[in-house]
Amino acid sequence: MAYKKLKPQNYSKENIESAMREIWKNEYCIKENPIMTFDNIQVSFYEDMFDHCFYESANNKMRDKSILSLNRLEKMLWIKDTLQDETAILKLGWHRDKKVYLNNRRVNFVKGNYVVVISVNKQKTKARFITAYEILEAENIEKINNSPDWE
Repeated sequence: MAYKKLKPQNYSKENIESAMREIWKNEYCIKENPIMTFDNIQVSFYEDMFDHCFYESANNKMRDKSILSLNRLEKMLWIKDTLQDETAILKLGWHRDKKVYLNNRRVNFVKGNYVVVISVNKQKTKARFITAYEILEAENIEKINNSPDWE
């Protein structure tokens, strides 16, 4: 599967965020054009998820989400590609605050370091997008690889 990158750096600094928000809205948030996973789960996306997904924290302990991430923006279209990729590794998601794996949280893992996390309903027919990002630390990649498989 071909994963296409956006080029947010081609926009002026004043227009990057608004242009990327528009792409987010048009690609993911239009209800008449739902995003389906390869195994037929309809995933819901909302405009207000943009900040959580495309901003990074200057201080991970504070989780301040204060820096617009060009790296994350560049891979915006990878979210849909990852959800539709039949070769994605599927794992249970970890809840960092509760420190447990959640049976309804699915991690789609591709390219050895990119994840998309969704929260799936009990019937496994619908889900809500949680986040997506590239993992840069080898120990976190190993943690995901060692996570329980999604069934």
